[in-house]
Amino acid sequence: MIEVEHLTKRYGPVTAVQDVSFQVHKGEILGFLGPNGAGKTTTMRVLTGYMPATDGRVVVAGHDVFEQPVEAKRRIGYLPETPPLYPDMTVREYLQFVAKIKGVPSGDRKSRVEQVMVRTWVADMAGRACGKLSKGYRQRVGLAQALIHNPDVLILDEPTAGLDPKQIIETRRLIKELAGDHTIILSTHILPEVSQTCDRVVIINKGRVVAVDTPHNLMGRLRGAETMFVQVDGARASEAAAALAKVPGVVRVAPADNAATGAFEVESEKGRDVRRELAKAVVLGGHDLLELRPTRVSLEDIFLSLTTEEQPEEAAS
Repeated sequence: MIEVEHLTKRYGPVTAVQDVSFQVHKGEILGFLGPNGAGKTTTMRVLTGYMPATDGRVVVAGHDVFEQPVEAKRRIGYLPETPPLYPDMTVREYLQFVAKIKGVPSGDRKSRVEQVMVRTWVADMAGRACGKLSKGYRQRVGLAQALIHNPDVLILDEPTAGLDPKQIIETRRLIKELAGDHTIILSTHILPEVSQTCDRVVIINKGRVVAVDTPHNLMGRLRGAETMFVQVDGARASEAAAALAKVPGVVRVAPADNAATGAFEVESEKGRDVRRELAKAVVLGGHDLLELRPTRVSLEDIFLSLTTEEQPEEAAS
């Protein structure tokens, strides 16, 4: 549905995006993740035809964004970081105006406006001027205008910015409901946004792609092994550690960070399940087993690892 090939954008001597390539499949939610200043917003603006690229190619729903800009834009709904609202228009007037310029048939506009207002939780503000809305409501009206023409592709730049916790949960749920009918790119620097919403992740840093994969696969690849948290009674903890280290397949035993005496991180060969052997080693050694569970690398760990590297390492999807 979306193909980005060797996309580069320069502002004079400054390269904001360099040789970025990725694909988004039909009905998928792709998280576009990176620290502030990484090139996320620039990439979104090029994808929507808001600004030209210096080099590269972008195809949306079979239409080249640069060679067929009108056809490509008809298939895109875009929520920029700052929603493009007219402060003197009411919410209903604004959405009717947007529906008209986006080509919604005149006979369908009224019902379509009512539908998207309900779906984005702004119907109670239909008669209020956009300039008098709170930041959270402005964000939701921005999402409504992106949806008004029922586009094939939604490109959302920081869609939950300014929302309260309840609104964030509602918006995440809406985005997941929209997947399937729409292909979605979600640009954000908020890590839970990606792990709770997206099917795949593109991580960008300093204008370059440093990883493309599912959140689950990224977590597994970063650690490169299986790690268990094991806690025993603190008495004779060193003996317990020695017993754990002797279990076949175990490659490292170390005290767990910020944990009580007798708590260990036990790393084993990747793909090898040593839980039974670990429990047996503890019990046969005469120790009390208090806890045994797998530990997972968080998306935060992945993000920090990939965005603090001197030289990015691109990962295949």
